[in-house]
Amino acid sequence: MTELAEILLEKPPHPFWTVLRQLGVEKAVGVLPRYHADWRESRGEQPWELVPLTLYRDQVAEAGLTLVAIEDNPPMDRLRLGLPGREEELEAVCTLIRSMGSLGIPVWCYNWMPVLGWMRTRMALPSRGGALVTEYDHARMANAPLTYAGEVSAERLWTSLEWFLERVCPVAEEAGVTLALHPDDPPLSPIRGIARIMSEVGSFERLIEVNDSPANQITLCQGNFTLMTDDLPGTIRRLGERIAFAHFRDVRGTPERFEETFHDDGPTDMLACMRAYRDIGFSGVLRSDHVPTIAGDSAEVAGYSHNARLHAIGYMAGLREAVAAS
Repeated sequence: MTELAEILLEKPPHPFWTVLRQLGVEKAVGVLPRYHADWRESRGEQPWELVPLTLYRDQVAEAGLTLVAIEDNPPMDRLRLGLPGREEELEAVCTLIRSMGSLGIPVWCYNWMPVLGWMRTRMALPSRGGALVTEYDHARMANAPLTYAGEVSAERLWTSLEWFLERVCPVAEEAGVTLALHPDDPPLSPIRGIARIMSEVGSFERLIEVNDSPANQITLCQGNFTLMTDDLPGTIRRLGERIAFAHFRDVRGTPERFEETFHDDGPTDMLACMRAYRDIGFSGVLRSDHVPTIAGDSAEVAGYSHNARLHAIGYMAGLREAVAAS
């Protein structure tokens, strides 16, 4: 079975990183080191370039953790929308991938959601015991205006994604880095006139068909996929070896209206999902995702309070051991 990882959103050094090691977590998912702003400006370097990323990797290592994925990206909306200037954005992405390859960071999680990205309409909905979760309610978008991008069709996004993969996959193969495309969140299309093309299970099968590079793989974010299918364990088996990265979480509702849940309080059979990962021989990165904010805790980033993440890690470790024992 795969080892558990956890995302690091804190500016290092941070005591939460020490707590992760005390819990037995050894793998880490990182974001780009934007906190080095003053240092970068004096040297003209961006956080996806080799030296800033090396310093970040070393800080993670000093905490006893191994950086196994980056879940962040340089600016990419010109790439996603197929606009002039996309070549410059492509070069920044290729720089990130080459930097990751040089540092032995094997997985890059990215998305194809232009302009709007991750969306919620409520950030503090009371849940079990008064814990606070995020919610999306599409009815609140009914009268929302178009963005600066105007109407954006699915065909336009597929064309730009194919253009991107054709150019970036050879770079990723050479660097030894896997590209793991994250689903749309929410998996609903369109929103404010912008199509969301990675919002169905079939979209990920199409993704694999449009570019057969071994570098072209999938992030299986369970919260999104459970809104796309009635059989999440079956979907994990269906996508199988193309899953390079997984977010272990749950939601309750429909794509039009849903809320996050505790890992042990949602509708999905999480034990069956863990069995499915075992059955496909998944050895990639598996991390908890999107937890409630519980009493006495706070979350600088919604969905990532520290105390509830400890509950999620313990729950996942228990499921993994149960599956291994069976």
